[in-house]
Amino acid sequence: MLRIELPDVPGSLGAVATALGEAGADIHAIEIVEHRSDGKAVDDVLLELPVTTMPDQLITACHRLDGVRVQWISRYNAGANLSMDLEAVEAFTAEPARALESLVDRIPETFRADWALLVTRRGGDSPLVHATPTAPERVPDIDKWFALDHAQRLSPVADWGSMVLAGAPVPKHDAVVVFGRHGGPPVLDSELARLGHIVALAASVGATV
Repeated sequence: MLRIELPDVPGSLGAVATALGEAGADIHAIEIVEHRSDGKAVDDVLLELPVTTMPDQLITACHRLDGVRVQWISRYNAGANLSMDLEAVEAFTAEPARALESLVDRIPETFRADWALLVTRRGGDSPLVHATPTAPERVPDIDKWFALDHAQRLSPVADWGSMVLAGAPVPKHDAVVVFGRHGGPPVLDSELARLGHIVALAASVGATV
């Protein structure tokens, strides 16, 4: 397990993944742990090393990148899991024109949610753009969602029952990504951090098309 500090900007995580791969590491999972007020993020990386690669080589590879520092490295119990943010990143980078839609499809398994959706506001309306199969079919009056400036927990929607909600704005789009859990569990601060980070990354990938 590698805990790294890196600039909280699109592209930083990809650069780290590339550097670790070139150093011989096989990345199994990445979890975004924290976003900080100083413009840095903290990520946990679960990886496997061949016997010919020493942990010090990973530290050296990371420290060659501007603003990247290894905070901690240690053995991790075999069979333990991290949320598979990397799989979601790989999915939406493989199809940049549908990056946000692809991310929405991956959110339920990545965040252990029941459903996810992408909504945008056009002409004062709030149409549903893309949703997973079990997401609510109708989106109520949710203008307050479009005022979000960061990922956060959302107030309950009366029409949706006891649904635990979280959402993140899509940078440079009048849109928001939302996921829901029937009755819980509560959304953690670390999950909000991951959601905001990965939505921003998907938006950045889509903007390059």
